[in-house]
Amino acid sequence: MRKGFFFFFFFGSIQLTFAQMDPLTQVHGASNQALGNIRVHHSNVWSIFNNVGALDRISNSEILGVGFDHRYGLKELTTLNLAGAFRSQKGTFGIGISRFGGKLFNQQTFNLGYSNTLGIASIGIKAEWFQTQIENFGSAGSLLISLGGVAELSPNLFLGAHISNINRGKISQDSESRLPTAVQMGLEYRPLESLNLFFEVEKDIQIQPITKVGIAYTLQEFLVLRSGVNTNPSRLFFGLGVLPGKIQFDYSYGQNSALGSTHHLSLGYQLRD
Repeated sequence: MRKGFFFFFFFGSIQLTFAQMDPLTQVHGASNQALGNIRVHHSNVWSIFNNVGALDRISNSEILGVGFDHRYGLKELTTLNLAGAFRSQKGTFGIGISRFGGKLFNQQTFNLGYSNTLGIASIGIKAEWFQTQIENFGSAGSLLISLGGVAELSPNLFLGAHISNINRGKISQDSESRLPTAVQMGLEYRPLESLNLFFEVEKDIQIQPITKVGIAYTLQEFLVLRSGVNTNPSRLFFGLGVLPGKIQFDYSYGQNSALGSTHHLSLGYQLRD
């Protein structure tokens, strides 16, 4: 009983301190992070984590991606990611694995998702196993369900939405404490073929809303420049994407007004056209 109390007390403290960092709440993929932690748009292999409804909008048949996030100079706040997306005539399937933390405290997620396009909208559903482990206190896990989608309002305007942990999964079967449930809604506007503008609002039921604005400019066919800002807390992001053939490299730098800087790297490989 005492052991379980300390486990859930410690877990709750970590969640409050590192909100928006762990695999459950953070945005994955350096390209999305460079745009101001945009989640619902910018379809890529990382949509399995960010918005499963956007997964069917990827342009390639099979993609594998690896990612690395390093925050505030602390290895205990490092995240490692692995993702894959596979298109078929019946939709797109995605798989994603993520690990956050160090030896004493770490969290892992295993994601399986499916997305399909119906008319002007692509929609998707994801099942996610989320596990937390604390040294000397054990581990606990829970199954979470998330839904998302993107609708094409016009050739240049897209509306997206995503809700994570819609089933309000608990920290473990033995606890009444529930993991975060968050809703994101956003718009993507393409005034030019080389220019993408993003606006998004994220609301976790436990914290104040976060507003996100991002911009991407395709300087050359193989080079994309990105930037974004967040509120609550104030954060700035910059990054670039390099696309030489079937390989895509993305880098993002973030600056938190209170905590310092973050670095995000992603590498994608297109298995076939």
